[in-house]
Amino acid sequence: MKLEGKTALVTGAGSGIGEGIALLFAQEGAQVVALGRTGSKLDEAKARAGEAGARIHNVVADIADGEAVKAGVAAAVEHLGRIDILVNNAGTNVPDRSLDKLTPEDFALMTDVNLNGGYNMIHAVLPAMRERKDGVIINVSSIAGVRVSQLAGAGYCASKHGMSALSIAVGHEEGRNGIRSIMICPGEVNTPILEKRKVIPNAERRASMLQPEDLAQAALLAATLHPRAVINEMIITPTNAEFA
Repeated sequence: MKLEGKTALVTGAGSGIGEGIALLFAQEGAQVVALGRTGSKLDEAKARAGEAGARIHNVVADIADGEAVKAGVAAAVEHLGRIDILVNNAGTNVPDRSLDKLTPEDFALMTDVNLNGGYNMIHAVLPAMRERKDGVIINVSSIAGVRVSQLAGAGYCASKHGMSALSIAVGHEEGRNGIRSIMICPGEVNTPILEKRKVIPNAERRASMLQPEDLAQAALLAATLHPRAVINEMIITPTNAEFA
């Protein structure tokens, strides 16, 4: 097992990419805290994990709430003893994405979850990682964090560009402390966030997208490199999608 003896905290772990990463990490031997806002979703994901579910420990917290994050990380440390790997995955979008319809409330929601939430998690785990001179922080951004698209919308793109910049900044400042910061920027992924599009993709279209298990494999690669090596930025897209 590639992660035997390791511990991981995965946000947004009740479905989609987060569920896929938590599952694979547990299958590879890690003790995993699956963190999310909805306990029932976390419980359902743990049940779907089968035998690997014994290594998954659920914690309910809203990453946009700084105090809730402190409590959630404390609970994770109680379960795990320490956090070797943080996976910042939780994210959201809204149906009305064009600037003529995007409300200040929806813009603030995306910023709070996609950017501030990631910062809250990083801020909470960094002190212990610095003390140990070791740690892996995997930030699931988006291809919308590399280039702007109308499909993703202005608010989502702005928040994901912020997350991308934050990930790189963490690497710049904390690499000297043995902490590796990895940014994964996927193209279209078949996850529940697709339900928030104005036009929801059909089953055939979804099947041609990246799947959560593809992102889990990417995260596993990032987490298992030798400590002397780091993937600063990984862009992963469906094979049939143009990239330029």
